[in-house]
Amino acid sequence: MKLPVRFKMPQQVKLQQILPVKEEHPEIKRVDIEKLDEKTTELYLDARQAAEDAEREAANPNAERPKQFFIRAPFQLGFVTALGVLTALGLIAALQSASTVLVYIAGALFIALGLDPVVRKLESWKFKRPLAIATVFVVFLGLIAGVISIILPAIIEQVTQVVQLAPGYLSSLPRQSWFHDVQQRFGEYADFDEIIRISREFVSNPDNLTTVAGGVWQAGIGIANGVTATIIVLILSLYFLASLPAMKRGFYLVSPRSKRARVIDITEQVTESVGGFISGQVIIATTNATLGFIMMSIIGVPYAAVVAVVVFMLALIPLIGAISATAVVTLIALFNSPGTALIALIYYLIYMQLEAYVLTPIVMRRVVSVPGAFVVIGALTGGTLLGLLGALTAIPVTAALLMIVKQVWVPRQDER
Repeated sequence: MKLPVRFKMPQQVKLQQILPVKEEHPEIKRVDIEKLDEKTTELYLDARQAAEDAEREAANPNAERPKQFFIRAPFQLGFVTALGVLTALGLIAALQSASTVLVYIAGALFIALGLDPVVRKLESWKFKRPLAIATVFVVFLGLIAGVISIILPAIIEQVTQVVQLAPGYLSSLPRQSWFHDVQQRFGEYADFDEIIRISREFVSNPDNLTTVAGGVWQAGIGIANGVTATIIVLILSLYFLASLPAMKRGFYLVSPRSKRARVIDITEQVTESVGGFISGQVIIATTNATLGFIMMSIIGVPYAAVVAVVVFMLALIPLIGAISATAVVTLIALFNSPGTALIALIYYLIYMQLEAYVLTPIVMRRVVSVPGAFVVIGALTGGTLLGLLGALTAIPVTAALLMIVKQVWVPRQDER
């Protein structure tokens, strides 16, 4: 029995009031039907009905059994198998050639899933989806522009100061009291006077400017490529965000009708989990950067705003982000004074405990649940395969795989 095309779900009606639901495995979780749009709801209810019909037919003793498979032409089977292997190898080579594009797509999809919960929240406030997407994306681009406006002037200023002051700083270095202390302690292991002489000659020699200019040129090309990649990812993420419901429905339609309900259940849970994790991680990183900026401004860490942006970027990385941010802030504070570095280190040691035991459980509850060992393995594997993007996506991908195992593999094993 197919449902009418214009079927509408009342707001407070539960799925159990429409379709009979048998007692299921405790690990199986059904999607919250009230969070689905109208078209996906119709698709889901039709799939649940098809699944019920398929189960009744399978339980019928007079139902036609699947035919047994016999190998009648082994050479033909081997030839077809060889062609399949060659096709698979060709696809693998094609994927390797298009690895950069695939990374762009993965990054854009990651951003789209992270912004989708905010878009849904605006939709619950009576925003139309196009207006909600435009609002979220304008705010998102404004934040990126703000970060660039903070970092870029400080980097230019620092590079200019280094170029201008490097020769004079190297000349005055032997007269510094701390340099004499270091030379007395470690002079037997290294000739610091010779190191300073070589450094002074390198900076003063005009011929070395060509090498420096070449390095700056390569750095400029790298920055240009990074900007281009960022623009491509942002444009793709905008398209993905606008068409995310349609993309998911298209994915559902290519699955068998009798299995479609389970596909919808797991996919909706995975996308909601990934989106919630990204939003939660952004909240945690923002808190880390904001409180860190206040602390650095109070104790006098140089360029506190720029360091806070770096802390935000590092804190987005699960597991190792907070530790890396602590190391960076402590090292930069050391240029001011050892006391400043010690205060920054103590602050971050306290903050990391509060983040781990107070902030993270509050923000991440009911979003992802991954054992600590899998977090470490996922982060290391993701970072090795895809670098920073892999490290960022490690926890949600691991959570999705565990969810599929629990809701698909475990129930099937328990039925045997």
